[in-house]
Amino acid sequence: MSHKGENVMVSNMKLEKMLCMKGGKDQTSYANNSQAQAQHAKSMLHLLREALDRVELGPPSTPFVVVDLGCSCGSNTIYIVDVMVNHMAKRYEASGYEPPEFSAFFSDLPSNDFNTLFQLLPNYYPYDGEGGGSMEECLAADKHRSYFAAGVPGSFYRRLFPARSIDVFHSAFSLHWLSQIPESILDKRSKGYNKGRIFIHGSNEIISNAYKKQFQTDLAGFLRARAVEMKRGGSMFLVCLGRTSMDPTDQGGAGLLFGTHFQDAWNELVQEGLITSEKRDSFNIPVYAPSLQDFREVVEANGSFAINKLEVFRGGSPLVVSHPDDPTEVGQAFANSCRSVCGVLVDAHIGDKLGDELFLRVENRATNHANELLEQLQFFHIVASLSLCSNQTSMTTLKNI
Repeated sequence: MSHKGENVMVSNMKLEKMLCMKGGKDQTSYANNSQAQAQHAKSMLHLLREALDRVELGPPSTPFVVVDLGCSCGSNTIYIVDVMVNHMAKRYEASGYEPPEFSAFFSDLPSNDFNTLFQLLPNYYPYDGEGGGSMEECLAADKHRSYFAAGVPGSFYRRLFPARSIDVFHSAFSLHWLSQIPESILDKRSKGYNKGRIFIHGSNEIISNAYKKQFQTDLAGFLRARAVEMKRGGSMFLVCLGRTSMDPTDQGGAGLLFGTHFQDAWNELVQEGLITSEKRDSFNIPVYAPSLQDFREVVEANGSFAINKLEVFRGGSPLVVSHPDDPTEVGQAFANSCRSVCGVLVDAHIGDKLGDELFLRVENRATNHANELLEQLQFFHIVASLSLCSNQTSMTTLKNI
């Protein structure tokens, strides 16, 4: 006889194998619905460069290695890696040294559409001393990349690289994705059963604590792995969805994206008999937007990293539209944004046809509330710049060259 917990664990094992942003290049793909992430990332470039300035320069004879964790399958990750490589090359030149060879690892879960990502990669050509241009310039036909590239499939909550092999870790808009749904959330016998909802937003304290505990467990695993993999003098720049409220049941922008019109669309399918209430209740979005305190507690308990910067950054709206006065365009942008990040999970749970029906209802509801969404849908991000503590290992500097 199987127990409920065992069924949940099987479900969570499947989650890791299938969780990904929507691949390909169609209208609802992540590649075509990540303009907001690009804008938010560009607005934080000065913080990224500050973090890169803290990285200790190793011997030019040793390759400099950067990693983007949770790279997904669009052009944003290529742009960020270009920024990191060009910035570090300039730092070497400013110190009077020839830049080393650069290596970049693009890492995400095995289900990620690496094929689409690698088709976007320009041809390799050694660093030429020119600064990084715009994203469009980076992807132009005559634009070359100045680093060796490789893909690394696997969960970043575990080890992915050899010990002391990485100079810089970068991760943006990924750490809010949990490795699994807390078991109690899906267990009808539990007080933490998230009945009637598909997200933490608006739930009770027991449910929110289960999500918080899962987030902190995952982040602790992430930091343990990176502490082993990072080179001496290395640094890390992390960005994830965050919240300004102390109440974890108020998930801010994530709550408005997954806990309002999306939730109502699920309820419509139940009310019309297209799915059962049990089918709805067994689907939960594995996302948790932490507070600064949630994040800080884990970093300090880990003890391997010094906090250079930890703050909440206002990213803005995830809705990028050409005509904000057109409710139809706003509704479509909202539905596409939602589908690009969780559509794979929805289709796996209820099938493609019902998935189409669900997101059509999301679009209709968002169209009817277009003005409200444009005014209220704002994302806040936790931004963390962390350096490997000197007591973890002895430092290597340019003095050793």
